[in-house]
This record gives sequence, C-alpha cells and structure tokens, in this order.
Amino acid sequence: MAMTYRALSRLLSYPDAQLQSEAHTCVELVEREGLISGRTIAELRKLADHLAVQDIYEAQAAYVDLFDRTRSVSLHLYEHVHGESRERGPAMVGLVELYRAHGLEMEANDLPDYLPVFLEFLSVIADAEAASLIGEAAHVLEAISARLAKRQNPYQSIFRALLTISDKPADTAAVQSLLAIEDDDPDDLEALDKAWAEAPVNFGAGDAKDGCSGSLPGRAATQGGAA
Repeated sequence: MAMTYRALSRLLSYPDAQLQSEAHTCVELVEREGLISGRTIAELRKLADHLAVQDIYEAQAAYVDLFDRTRSVSLHLYEHVHGESRERGPAMVGLVELYRAHGLEMEANDLPDYLPVFLEFLSVIADAEAASLIGEAAHVLEAISARLAKRQNPYQSIFRALLTISDKPADTAAVQSLLAIEDDDPDDLEALDKAWAEAPVNFGAGDAKDGCSGSLPGRAATQGGAA
C-alpha cells in the first residue's frame, strides 16, 4: 500500500490554508516512498511552492476555474469516458462496489470517480492492483496532462507522477480521441451553460480535512465492513 497516492490526492484537493502549510510535506512523503522519479519530484515541488505562496482566495478561484468550470480537465474520470451517457451510472455503481469489496465505504459528498477520492482508495490496496487501475485510466490522465501542459499549469506534475506509476502506457489512439474534443474556455459562460445543461451533479471540490502530516483516515472512504 502506497501513501504516495494519498499525498497526490491531497495536493490535488481544493486548496485551503492547511494544504498550503503541508504541501511540501506531501512532496517529501512521495520522495521518501520512491515510486516517482527525481524529475517528476522536482515538478511536484514546484507545485508545492506555488500552492504555499499563492494568495488563498486566488488559489481557490483558479482551482474552480480550472477543474470545476473546465470540463476537458474535469477531475471526474467517468466524465471523460462516458460523459452524460447512460453507461456512466452503472460504471459509478461498479466503482462503489469495488471500494466495498476492499472494505471501504464512501463518506464524503464527492462522487466515486472524483480523482482525489480514487487516489485515496488506491492508497489502501496492494501496489500492483493500484498500478493496474491507474493503467486503466492512463489515457484520461494523459489527455488531462497534455491539456495542463499546454496551459503551463503546475498541476500537470500530479498527472505525470501517476502515469509513471501506471503498469501500462496510455493508449495513443484513445488519448488522441480525447484531445480531439474542443478544449473549454472557462470565461465563455454561454458555452459552459450549454455544456453543463444536462449535468445531474455539482462538480464542487468539497472540503479536504486530512493531509500528509499524520496517519489519518482517508477523506473519502473509511475502512470497515460494507453496509
């Protein structure tokens, strides 16, 4: 079980004062565990530097613009795979059942395909299984990484880190298919309203209460018997 996933989950969570104070601790944890290469560690450290010094209100506004208002880099994995199709509901149910099969129950308001939640789950399962599950989502992670790189956004480092852990490379054709979809402009309110018109959920970030500075239970799921 790798704490690297929990640290990356925390770095990818909605920024608050606690995250600002512990961002570098999260990177140190990732470095100590040794699953991520030195170059990517340096990129993660730049993200931590950015989070630590940025005005908290500006950081929160930028996060919402990037991940909540820009559908092409949504942190909801099944948004990229199924969109608002009928397949998304059963896929969500299947993911919840996967969590339960490992003795975990959802506690937060986030949906199960929300990437920080998914990473919390990966932190409590065997490394090989976690790497395999990352591999299944590698094309989505690669596409988001490419879009963030185009923006020169430091959050790209989290996606590069996950791709280095994956047990398989991203499928090139699947990545290109995702990148062929027009990127969103968070300032085009009319287009955004149209894009989200059918969305049944609120893509809010939620409150992240746990961090990297202690052995705390996950923010999204707790270990125990299935209800």
